Amino acid sequence: MTINGGISFWHATDTTGVPTTAGAKDPAGAAGTPPPPRPATRAPLTGDATADVVIVGGGYTGLWTAYYLKRSAPGLRVTVLEQKFCGYGASGRNGGWLYNGVAGRDRYAALHGHRAALRLQHAMNDTVTEVIDVAAAEGIDADIHRGGVLEVARTPAQLSRLRQFHAAERSFGEDDRELYGAAATRARIDIADAVGSTWTPHGARVHPLKLLKGLAAACERLGVVVHESTPVTEIAPRRAVTPYGTVRAPYVLRCTEGFTAALKGQRRAWLPMNSSMIVTAPLPPETWARLGWTGGEVLGDMAHAYMYAQRTADDRIAIGGRGVPYRFGSRTDHDGRTRPATVDALTALLTSFFPPLAGTEITHAWSGVLGVPRDWCASVCLDHATGLGWAGGYVGSGVATSNLAARTLRDLVRRDATELTTLPWVGHRVRRWEPEPLRWLGVQALYAAYREADRHESATHRPTTTPLARLANRVSGRH
Repeated sequence: MTINGGISFWHATDTTGVPTTAGAKDPAGAAGTPPPPRPATRAPLTGDATADVVIVGGGYTGLWTAYYLKRSAPGLRVTVLEQKFCGYGASGRNGGWLYNGVAGRDRYAALHGHRAALRLQHAMNDTVTEVIDVAAAEGIDADIHRGGVLEVARTPAQLSRLRQFHAAERSFGEDDRELYGAAATRARIDIADAVGSTWTPHGARVHPLKLLKGLAAACERLGVVVHESTPVTEIAPRRAVTPYGTVRAPYVLRCTEGFTAALKGQRRAWLPMNSSMIVTAPLPPETWARLGWTGGEVLGDMAHAYMYAQRTADDRIAIGGRGVPYRFGSRTDHDGRTRPATVDALTALLTSFFPPLAGTEITHAWSGVLGVPRDWCASVCLDHATGLGWAGGYVGSGVATSNLAARTLRDLVRRDATELTTLPWVGHRVRRWEPEPLRWLGVQALYAAYREADRHESATHRPTTTPLARLANRVSGRH
C-alpha cells in the first residue's frame, strides 16, 4: 500500500528511522491516503514585534541564515517566520542530494568571465564539506554518507552530453572527477543499458528532514526566535506583515524558494516547479548483492527530463523526477499529494533502471516545489537602502546551495567585504516570468518537448541531442 502525500517519506519517518504505516486505501486506485501532517510545534506570532533581522521562511535558506548570523553576532535579535512548520517545503521533501551543483554557473561565466564562475564552483565544492562539518559539530545525525555523485548515460545521445558535461566540470577545477565506460559504471551500480558515467567526490547522501530538524534545534540553542503557523502576507521595507502582527526590523530576508509566488507582488518572480518522488520498501541483501550500489553514491542521469535517486540509510531506493511540472497560476500541491499517474511513471522509471525491482512495493509517494528563476540562475541579493534581501532560485540543487547562500547573506547583512560577497551570483537580477496563461502553456510545452526528445533518443540511438531539445533549452533559458 502506497502512502501518497503526508508531505514526504522523510516526514513519515520518525526519529528512529522507522516509517509509519498509517494510511487507508484510496478509493480511486492504488495510491494510499496519507495520515494528516504533524501540527506545528513552535508558537505562532502573537502580536507586533521587533528584531534586528527577520527571516521569512523556515527551510534550509532561512535557518542556515539565522544560524550563521547568530554564530557570527550572538547579540543580534533574529526572528524566523514560517507559514506552516519548519521543513514543510522543499527542505523536507527533496531527494537528499548534498552536492556541489549550482544553478546558473555557465551563465555567470558568460556574464562575468570564467574566473568568476570558477570561484563560485570552488565555493560550492567547499560547501559540501561545510554542511557535513557543521552537522558533526552540532550533533546532527542526518544519515550523511559522502559517496559522491554518479551521473549516468543510457543512450548514445546521453553519452555525448555526459562527456561534454564531464569536460566542462573538469574545466571548472574538478580535477578529481572521474569518467567511466559501460563496464566500470555497471561495476559500481548495475544499471540497465548504462553506457557510461561521470563521478565526483563532492556529494553526499542525507536524510533531508533530519538535517533540517537538527539545524532548527541548533538555531534555537543559539537564541533564534522561530514562529511557526505564521504566514507572511506581505514583505515591505523593514517589515514583514502577518495576520497576527507585524515584525519590524532593519533587515527583512525572503527565503521562501518555491513558495515565493504566494507573496504579494511576487507572483511572477520565481516559478514553483513541481518534482515528485517515490520510495521502495527496504530491499533484502540478495537484491543489493545483485544491484551493487555499495558506495552510497547519489545517482542521476543525462536525460532531458532527468531523474535523481539515493540508497537510503535503511536500504530503500528513493527516486524522483518530473510529474506535473507546473500548476496553473503558480499553485502548489496539497501536503505533497501527487497523481497516481505520476507514481506509475516513476515506478516504471525505477524498473527501467533496475529490472530486478519489478513488482517491488512502493511505500511512499510525494511531491514538492522548487524555485526556478526565468534564467535558471540561483542568486543572493541585499538592498541596504530598503533592508530587503533574498536568496534562492536553486532549481533543485538547494540542499548545499542554500548553505552558501546563507553565509553570503550573513556577510551582506553585516556589511563584511568577503570572498563570498564578491561571487558572481550576488546582486544578480532577472526578468519576471510571463503572465498566465503563457507561463503555464510554456512550461507544459517545454517538458512535453523534453519527454519527446528522451523518447526519440532512446528509440533511435542517435549520438547527438535532438534539435527539439536544443530548441527547448534556448526557449526556456535553461542553457
